[in-house]
Amino acid sequence: MSIPTSLHTDAASALVRLLPTSIVLEPLPFPGSGMPLEEVAQAVTASFVGSESADLALVLDSSTPLADIAGSPSPFLSEADILRPALEAAGSTLGVGVLGDTHIDDASALFSHPSTVVFELHGHDGRAGWFAIRLRDTPHGTANDAAIAGKLSRINNVEMALTVAIGHTRMAVRDVLNLEPGRVVELDRSAGAPADILLNGRLIANGEVVVIDQDYAVRITKILDVAEGLS
Repeated sequence: MSIPTSLHTDAASALVRLLPTSIVLEPLPFPGSGMPLEEVAQAVTASFVGSESADLALVLDSSTPLADIAGSPSPFLSEADILRPALEAAGSTLGVGVLGDTHIDDASALFSHPSTVVFELHGHDGRAGWFAIRLRDTPHGTANDAAIAGKLSRINNVEMALTVAIGHTRMAVRDVLNLEPGRVVELDRSAGAPADILLNGRLIANGEVVVIDQDYAVRITKILDVAEGLS
């Protein structure tokens, strides 16, 4: 396993601050041998793509209260949903970029990769889990940018998901589990405020919702640059 750098350490520190627990956890570099790979067969995994790209995985020790919280059965939330904010926080330390979908997956290949840095998440009662991060080699330079642009022209006809969001909110898990018909959920913006337009989950523009022939539509009012959309 690789030796941790400041990027790895900052990501691990940001991750433990967003884990849904009152336990104070410290990410400690894990030695290059002795990793129990059978523990990582049900890891929460995601990839971060941006100025620095990385593969991430989080495993919670099955004996900890934290694992009980993350694994609570619900028709609304999975362990990947509950732990996603922590992985987003880890990815945000790498710079501008986007965290892909979170999955429950076998992460043994990532944990055993020679370029991966592994941290043991240590609390006052001992080990609470592991966090793995592998930074990818990100090529730079105008020649590479031109090559990417040429490749993108080949997928001009590929369809992508465009989503319009009129607002967002954050809710505690107990409030999500108590949702029922008739419940009003207050959003984070006022009536008449611009809606967010997202392309495959990434914010690219603002707009206003309109009605055309009894169908909802959105009129684009502002196109965001890459930095705005990813921030």
